[in-house]
Amino acid sequence: MVLERKDWKEWLRDEDKKELAEILDLAAKHRCAYCQAKDVKIAQLWCALLELRKELKEIKEKVEIATKPFEHIVEIGEAAKRQAIEDLTKELIRPKTEAEKEAVRKLVDSLMKF
Repeated sequence: MVLERKDWKEWLRDEDKKELAEILDLAAKHRCAYCQAKDVKIAQLWCALLELRKELKEIKEKVEIATKPFEHIVEIGEAAKRQAIEDLTKELIRPKTEAEKEAVRKLVDSLMKF
């Protein structure tokens, strides 16, 4: 009596089976190429990997575009913070000489690190 082995995919959760099917559908675009391979299954996996890589690049590009405005907001906030520190420091110290003004600039630079 021979035991029939279940297909390994049967052990996956239903949502994972759907994901796997979608990945294989993406790879199907390259059927003409991977069917010419010596090991079709391995070539199919590489094609699936290629398609997933394309999707990842597209997502990275969109994330980069979406984060640009926030980077500019941070830059503007840093500039406003620096100006506020500078104004307060100048008001408290009231530098008169160039040496005092340079000391205030260094103090502001130091405070900006916090």
